[in-house]
Amino acid sequence: MSSPAGGSRPQRILITGASGCVGQYITEQLYRHSDAELLLLLRDPTKLTVVSAADPRVTLLVGDLRELTPHAGAIATATRIIHTATAWGDPLRAQQVNVDAVKQLLAFTSPVWLEQVIYFSTASILDRQLQLLPEAAEFGTEYIQTKALCLQQLEAHPLAAKIVAVFPTLVFGGQVGPGDRHPTSYLTAGIKEATRWLWLAKWLRTEASFHFIHAADIALVCAHLTTQPHQPNPEPNQGALRRLVLGQAPISVNDTVAQLCRWRRSWQPSFGIDLQGWLIEALIKLLRIEVNAWDRFSIRQRHFVHEPVSPPERFGLVSYAPTLQAVFETAGLPHR
Repeated sequence: MSSPAGGSRPQRILITGASGCVGQYITEQLYRHSDAELLLLLRDPTKLTVVSAADPRVTLLVGDLRELTPHAGAIATATRIIHTATAWGDPLRAQQVNVDAVKQLLAFTSPVWLEQVIYFSTASILDRQLQLLPEAAEFGTEYIQTKALCLQQLEAHPLAAKIVAVFPTLVFGGQVGPGDRHPTSYLTAGIKEATRWLWLAKWLRTEASFHFIHAADIALVCAHLTTQPHQPNPEPNQGALRRLVLGQAPISVNDTVAQLCRWRRSWQPSFGIDLQGWLIEALIKLLRIEVNAWDRFSIRQRHFVHEPVSPPERFGLVSYAPTLQAVFETAGLPHR
């Protein structure tokens, strides 16, 4: 790999959130399938399991995203940035990490060396046509609101033409049990818990659908984008900043339950109770589920689908987990 000026300088790829689930899949993919030097920004080096910190191609930048100044020199050497780090739960921290730190990170980059930024957001803030949902700012949690705000700011940023904003859908990764060196995503960790409610779910029906994506497939796409020459945004009806929703073809909730029943070798009735609005409210109260304004909007929305959606195949690649059955298998979900 060469520098923008055509010299022999190798690509230097900075990955933030490098010890997280998606961050480690991306790190491993780039380590195995490129010759790039990897700058890994993370808070706890002991959580890095997919590459050796002693490898000469790996440089650890240990610290909090909110305190980037000690790493300003290293950031300025990056030719590509993959920004996966994020925060939720605390409104102040979410603002500092999801908005303020992104500005600071970009401010420390070098206009001479920087070729591309892959910025991670969430598909939850986009409508079917990949436009920002007004409800994201109105009803969203602190995570949703700050992601929406950051996207708006990046659209107007001087570096917008160098930014690819990726919007993962529901992310699987790792395994439900021990043995995988990759961290387990929150969704995969929840699969086994969800099977406890299969006895109830198989009697219910609802008109809803969604996309999903495995972290390994996110890594495939990001590695492809990062190791190819950066081009002006080819997507129609978008601005300088490119938007890519990462996911497989949409699947219905009813089909998801049916596939989970088959995987768990559990009988499913041919009929079920249609989950109308009043019944959903009753179940929320019965099961003592805490819901906020964004949850209620999501329940009303029902169909979180997007067009176009970008699985690895859109880039001439082959998905690691293109189906739910593949997801269950790679997660090590027991049949019983």
